[in-house]
Amino acid sequence: MDMNQYLNMFIDESNDHLQSLNENMLQLESNPTDLGIVQVIFRSAHTLKGMAATMGFEDLASLTHQMENVLDLVRNNKLAMHEYIFDTLFKGLDALESMVQNITEGGDGKADVSFIVASLQSIVSGDFQKSGTGAASEASPSTKVDSSESAGLVLDQFQYSVLEQSISEGHRVHYIQVTISSESQLKAARAFMVFNTLENSGEIVKAYPSVQDIEQEKFEQSFSLYYITQKEVGELEKEIAGISEIDTVSVVQLDQESLKQMSEVTAGLAEAAAVQEAVAVQQPAPSQPQSPTAASVAKPAAGKAPAAKAPATHNRTIRVDIERLDVLMNLFSELLIDRVRLEQLASEASNPALTETVEHMSRVSSDLQNVVLKLRMVPVDTVFNRFPRMVRDLAKSLDKKLDLIITGAETEMDRTVIDEIGDPLVHLLRNSVDHGIESVADRIAAGKPETGTVQLRAFHSGNNVFIEIEDDGNGINRDKVLKSAISKGILTEEQAAVMTDEEAYQVLFAPGFSTAAVISDVSGRGVGLDVVKSKITALGGNVTVHSTLGKGTNFSVQLPLTLSIIAAMMIQIGSEKYAIPLSSIVETAIVKRTQIRSVHGNKMIAFRESHIPLISLSQLFEVPDFNEDEEEETEVVVIRKGDRLAALSVQDFLGQSEIVLKNLGKYLPNIQGISGATILGDGQVALIIDPNVFIK
Repeated sequence: MDMNQYLNMFIDESNDHLQSLNENMLQLESNPTDLGIVQVIFRSAHTLKGMAATMGFEDLASLTHQMENVLDLVRNNKLAMHEYIFDTLFKGLDALESMVQNITEGGDGKADVSFIVASLQSIVSGDFQKSGTGAASEASPSTKVDSSESAGLVLDQFQYSVLEQSISEGHRVHYIQVTISSESQLKAARAFMVFNTLENSGEIVKAYPSVQDIEQEKFEQSFSLYYITQKEVGELEKEIAGISEIDTVSVVQLDQESLKQMSEVTAGLAEAAAVQEAVAVQQPAPSQPQSPTAASVAKPAAGKAPAAKAPATHNRTIRVDIERLDVLMNLFSELLIDRVRLEQLASEASNPALTETVEHMSRVSSDLQNVVLKLRMVPVDTVFNRFPRMVRDLAKSLDKKLDLIITGAETEMDRTVIDEIGDPLVHLLRNSVDHGIESVADRIAAGKPETGTVQLRAFHSGNNVFIEIEDDGNGINRDKVLKSAISKGILTEEQAAVMTDEEAYQVLFAPGFSTAAVISDVSGRGVGLDVVKSKITALGGNVTVHSTLGKGTNFSVQLPLTLSIIAAMMIQIGSEKYAIPLSSIVETAIVKRTQIRSVHGNKMIAFRESHIPLISLSQLFEVPDFNEDEEEETEVVVIRKGDRLAALSVQDFLGQSEIVLKNLGKYLPNIQGISGATILGDGQVALIIDPNVFIK
């Protein structure tokens, strides 16, 4: 049997099962005694094992079988879930995902998972809980795990990608080891001086021991780190060695291959340390299952009851390559343009039979339009569903308690945007968890609940999709941001003095900017946010920041629909035609010249017992053949953005039409007030107005 024809199906199905396993494992972690969830997890693991064995991926099938053995004991009440068991199963899931990714990239799906298998087998045999009652359990935490720096300096996928991308973009990535003199009485202070020196000319991506441990002098005499800069090896060695009480300095520049080898070696050492740590873990009695102390799971929005459990429904679906949908959308766009042209010709011909036929074709094409649009739109849940697991792991590593609350996961976006928005959201979430949410002690001291909250929500507004990440943590210190920007030469003191809060927060997105005195292992507020901003801008969106010191921060990402068909009001100004999305229009009206008032130099008109600003599109877009000041009456379009209103003055209304929204692309600069263009039935190009820009 030719297995290649089933490979794509296997990859898709495996990814679905792995996602289901992650989601159900998170649910089980919050309710370890729910055997119903265990049954669901067991069935998914069993199915995945069978698929892998059928396709000949033995390593994948073998690891899944070992995980299945543990789950079988749990579902038969022979084993109680424990934090160590959860962590081991999650490591197994990570390994399975890596193997499936390797298969996707054309590999054979092989991996050395002997350490994870050994941990799983020790759980099944009960050896790990026997060891937990012995002398090993009485050992101090520092003796349980090999304290090798290489084992601790393990890069996660995000950190590895940052280093890899930095090398490809021409930056220098260094692995640095520093040893402080054994006679030093201020180890933490010397380490801080090293970090401070390095931060002035680059970014620290990962350090071991952790920054918190170094600050509390919980390390021997040495520490190591990964560092991005433009400086040479010799220059760095000279700078660090110049700090007093520094004994030795080792700086090694890494290329793509050496970075990969370094990452693989440290990961292997870390797995070995994890197996040794299993010896010191004590299993609680089966009658007292222990749940993790810093569990972080996705919760429904406040005020909404959790959905009742229901049997899974079988969806009758097919998988279609996104490129085929792109072709279909382009063909339908051309059909829509021809339909509009045909409607125009039919109205000019005044032929009843032709008019009736065109009207029927219009109704059919409208139904077809709805189907085509829905084919390309997918819920943001496809991106959001990987975040609960990521936040859970992050919270455990930082020893924080927090809830991730997801709302609006059913909000739909164009698939091309979905594919690109994942990485920016990952970075924003990591920053919120790491630097937004305080430690448990700090939250209690501030009078806050010990469990922090990070809200991830998505919603439609007009022709835009908004994704917001909001935390109830520290907030952003405006003065600290500006002071750091001035010290790094990003701003002058004069520029900082006149900045509003919103402008100050935008400094976070400047390349190389950070507000952290020492960048942490996970992230630094501002580190890499320039990449987030550039990615969102490339998608035609923007990101804004709102923060209240001591109460929290909100990152709001606004994204347009990059390719869609929308209902719009066609208007004319002189010889130029424009389209205004109907979703932003409140109403249209005719205003006499005598009704226009001037307030502080701005034109205003009365509207529903209030006054709203009047914006002249002819002046804004410099239309040469129309001067509204010469007209006795002005036709206006009242637009809305949230609770705020404004009026746009136009020359004439051409009527409502369905248009194809196309980006201006790279050929034209970013034009304020224009979100795209469309082709009309007569072949003319009309610009599409973005009403959100006109209301500040």
